[in-house]
Amino acid sequence: MVTGYVCALKPLRLSRQGQQDVALKSMGKSALRRSPRLILPATIATFLTWLACELGAYHTAAHCDSWWIKETGPKPIANFWHAVRSLINNVIGTFTYGGNQYDANQWTMLPLLLGSFWVYMFILATAYVRPRYRMMLSMCMWLYFILANDPMFGMQFFFGVFLSEAQNHPASAQFLNQYPKVCRVILCPFFLILGAFIASYPEAHPERVGWSRALQSVLTSILPHGSEYSRFASGFGVQLMAIGLHFSPKMRDVLANRAFLWLGKNSFAVYLLHGPLLRSVLAWLVYGFKTLPDTLDDEGKPVHHSTRFPGMMHLYVCLMFWIPFNYGMAHLWTTYVDPWCADVTEKFVRYVIRDENEKPQATLLPA
Repeated sequence: MVTGYVCALKPLRLSRQGQQDVALKSMGKSALRRSPRLILPATIATFLTWLACELGAYHTAAHCDSWWIKETGPKPIANFWHAVRSLINNVIGTFTYGGNQYDANQWTMLPLLLGSFWVYMFILATAYVRPRYRMMLSMCMWLYFILANDPMFGMQFFFGVFLSEAQNHPASAQFLNQYPKVCRVILCPFFLILGAFIASYPEAHPERVGWSRALQSVLTSILPHGSEYSRFASGFGVQLMAIGLHFSPKMRDVLANRAFLWLGKNSFAVYLLHGPLLRSVLAWLVYGFKTLPDTLDDEGKPVHHSTRFPGMMHLYVCLMFWIPFNYGMAHLWTTYVDPWCADVTEKFVRYVIRDENEKPQATLLPA
């Protein structure tokens, strides 16, 4: 939703001002920046986790009793050239089929990249459409992805476009100014509470309690057969909460304070780094550095022994140190790595974009 909102915000604002040419030019530059701004950080993060894997940083994680850590954790490759080939294949695979064995969390990079270009294509196709009808079309796309059973990405992208359009809609601003108490006292709490309620729909066994059974019956009646009800509930809930925030400018100001902006600024770096740091630093803190050696059973087959989880209280104490460490590493990434990626991207954009003073080449055929 944030991707759809951010990609659409500036072009839609310029388009509403009648500056379609400027909006299309801005969107063209944004589209050029989008791919390297996602690919470069993901590639660097993959290289770092590949290097950590080959140096044995995930040895403890591979011998712990956490199924998820072991199954999603990479395994070192003895042959150097095979390891390099595996690195290249996984960097390419991240943006071709969404697979990355060195950091499984990067599976979202491909749909995020595709979704941003869906938004750019939508804005290009509706650049000269009246804003009210463009809002309707964005909601039509939202409904299309509901019917297509895509609650995580497609539905969210175009709801973000709708939010971006609604924020710049004069009638919306006029309503907020004319009825501030209604928006702040009634509409904002209503949508926030309703959104939180729907988003609380459990991932499994909704039939165990009455409120989730009732919510399940509603979702079953309005969604296509076989839909992922838990993901749709999370998506609808977040969207309703975003509408609630739209009706409360003061709450938006509270969420835009310096602390939350810092967290938001570092969120992408946290996403890229938390998986490798979880399988290395957190695993060391929780399980220690020693692992149980493999033994042989009666038939001579190897038996792997996992290090047992020491308990929740031990984990809570470790998290008190690991979470600040994770954000500290993310801050260093945002301070040094991200600006470098941005600088490389800007040089690329300046190199490939035609200068405004450059004369276009003559056409081969007469007009």
